[in-house]
Amino acid sequence: MTILGLDDTDSREHGMCTTYVAFQITEKLQDKSAKLMLIRLNPGVIHKTRGNASVALSTTCDPKTTFDIAVDVVNELAELSDPTTQPGLVVAPNTFKDVPESISEFSLNAIRSFHEKETAIDLLTENEYLYKSWNGGRGLIGALASLGAYNALDDWTYERITYRDQHLWGTIREVDSSSVLEVSNQFYPLVWDNFDKKEGYPVCVPRTPCPVLYGIRGENPEIVTSVANKIKSEPSIHSALFTTNQGTDAHIQPGKMGSIEEGKSYSIDGMVSSSPYTIEGGHVFFKLKDESNEILCSAFEPTKHFRNHVRNIDIGDKITVCGEVAQGTLKLEKFAIRELITTKTKNPICTICNDSMESSGQSQGYRCRKCGAKKSDKIQVPYPRKIHIGWYEVPPCARRHLAKPLIRGGFDSALHPER
Repeated sequence: MTILGLDDTDSREHGMCTTYVAFQITEKLQDKSAKLMLIRLNPGVIHKTRGNASVALSTTCDPKTTFDIAVDVVNELAELSDPTTQPGLVVAPNTFKDVPESISEFSLNAIRSFHEKETAIDLLTENEYLYKSWNGGRGLIGALASLGAYNALDDWTYERITYRDQHLWGTIREVDSSSVLEVSNQFYPLVWDNFDKKEGYPVCVPRTPCPVLYGIRGENPEIVTSVANKIKSEPSIHSALFTTNQGTDAHIQPGKMGSIEEGKSYSIDGMVSSSPYTIEGGHVFFKLKDESNEILCSAFEPTKHFRNHVRNIDIGDKITVCGEVAQGTLKLEKFAIRELITTKTKNPICTICNDSMESSGQSQGYRCRKCGAKKSDKIQVPYPRKIHIGWYEVPPCARRHLAKPLIRGGFDSALHPER
């Protein structure tokens, strides 16, 4: 068996898609048994295109043939005219199961942290893998990481990607939104994040000039293939099935506020220490503290109605937050309410006049402005809440590729999923 890793063949400005390049490699290999994997890496990496995806494939072709064909395809399809596009290609005489532990550790770090290209080259040299890079070759990091992901992770989902006719690349896609909604409803929750019902558009259809027509995500290969085949659209020319770590929270790691790092994603427990507030542009912020420190948390405008859930938390609530730390702020992907404050203090009520008393001064209790009656302490009153115990998440239109939808399950509390 031979395995191949590929990364960074696309461009923000000009398009292309690494999944499409990898698929074309399998076509050139003429290996019907070839398997494709789509591996999303750390979303906090600065040097990335939109999804920070690398691709791996397995084939029965020999390593040298696989390498030579792949080099030709990358030369033909990669957006090499863009200097920020820096493809990396790796070929190894292994199965995914046989990849050394050092490379699997490298993969997990690439999903949760950062690497230098030199670290990848050292591992490639040590294991005598074939490799090639273009335009500086930063993509060698993702290419190598894609090979070790199989052993590094244990939760997998699937995506069926349908590709456009090349003559249509860069034009408006013709996909029948109603058909996407219909099949999404029919097969939910086995498929997810294909249509945002509240925003009213198919999130499975990209808005970039890439070759992808749409991609259907879900829990098993048969279902995503069936759903993809039911969507009405412009004529497509190819489709391919990918095993992927999308929708798994593979990027999230446990964290404490005193030891978190920029560009990494964490799950952190804490107590809300400031009331949520909204700034110009509709972005919502609040502070969270634990025994070690305090951090600012944010729900930006693209998270839409998710911000209303954030606005409903209050000082003293105990919550768990999940998201990436950027510029000292944790960008919320989901959060869980653990404990809610259910009472608040207020000035006592005069039992004679039935009016709220006023403070008599620091540590001097309270008195009635009308009759002069006095009481020493504030009182506790019920505090009705508009939010409940359990998990809340951003809507599909704002969901990161790696973020795990609540509907997939495996969470430790009640679920309030978005569709």
